[in-house]
Amino acid sequence: MSDKVYRASTTAPVNIAVVKYWGKRDAKLNLPTNSSLSVTLSQADLRTLTTASCSASFPASEGDSLLLNGEPSDISGARTQACLRELRSRRAALEAADPSLPKLSTYPLRLVSENNFPTAAGLASSAAGFAALVRAIANLYELPASPSELSLIARQGSGSACRSLFGGYVAWRMGNKADGTDSMADQVAEASHWPDMRALVLVVSAAKKGVSSSSGMQQTVATSGLFRERIATVVPENMAIMEKAIAEKDFEKFAEVTMRDSNSFHATCADTYPPIFYMNDVSRAAIRAVEAINEKAGRTVAAYTFDAGPNAVIYYQEKDTEAVVGTFYHVLQGADIGGWKSADIKGLKPTISLDENVAGLLKAGVSRVIMTGVGEGPVKTDEFLVAEDGTPAKR
Repeated sequence: MSDKVYRASTTAPVNIAVVKYWGKRDAKLNLPTNSSLSVTLSQADLRTLTTASCSASFPASEGDSLLLNGEPSDISGARTQACLRELRSRRAALEAADPSLPKLSTYPLRLVSENNFPTAAGLASSAAGFAALVRAIANLYELPASPSELSLIARQGSGSACRSLFGGYVAWRMGNKADGTDSMADQVAEASHWPDMRALVLVVSAAKKGVSSSSGMQQTVATSGLFRERIATVVPENMAIMEKAIAEKDFEKFAEVTMRDSNSFHATCADTYPPIFYMNDVSRAAIRAVEAINEKAGRTVAAYTFDAGPNAVIYYQEKDTEAVVGTFYHVLQGADIGGWKSADIKGLKPTISLDENVAGLLKAGVSRVIMTGVGEGPVKTDEFLVAEDGTPAKR
């Protein structure tokens, strides 16, 4: 019996949707009630690093394991198991076709994963996490699968994870088939197509969410009348306009759809019975701030969007950094808030002053910022979280 430890490492990005996914038509297969579209954010600022390893020497009695941010994590859940099962069966098919291949599909997996941002804080950690897990195991198993094929697997772990298998601007097509074989992601445009897209994330609370996305969306599907209108009309229209806006690099249109779609999604949450509120007073102050910035600029230079949490993600173009980042920086600079990039804020003037109430809420409620931009998809790396002897690497 060989005690060789096989290893593969990858990093995967966070994506933030500008046309939101909310609601499942099949909870078991994680099939959505509508298509969605996102921007992949730079891994320099937000990423999950995952090492997948396996060996005949790992005790079978221990089974598969995952260490997440230094803590053992439960992988017995149906979603994670669906991903592992699918990846193993693809590897087993390769082994059956070529008997000379090592039988990796029969070995226990040791997975070690680290985020460089808060987990379960409404920052799409599960998207980056499942994308990294699927890509790392696919690399370990040397599967000849395309990102779109792998997105079918990642989707079963976390819906939005399918979009994190690509960089740039990414659509998740809802598909129509009952078995989900056409519900996958594809790249609408590479990051290099519109590289000066930027995002400022205002982290309002790094606490875990009160209502998880999974239970929240099923409640909405069951009880919201607005939701039916959203999936029938609002989202299909937004998808078409958004794809055109990205193709033409039309920021005003991109921004309008981004904000309208965020508002529509949160309106369906409020229309759920009983209602769900992911945004809070600080979130609403961020909206008012964006409106003030756009009004003062005389054109739309900033767009807010909120996922299922209170954090504001504000998209803008690099040329409008002063108007957007400058405004927030000068409001927040007195507070003890980390995350500003000194090179990017140097010399920014406070050209726009915000209403006192708005400024006060932001100052009291924002705990940190993340300055980032559009970025690439998963990247294979030689940075291993599992040592050659199969133990977690010392870091």
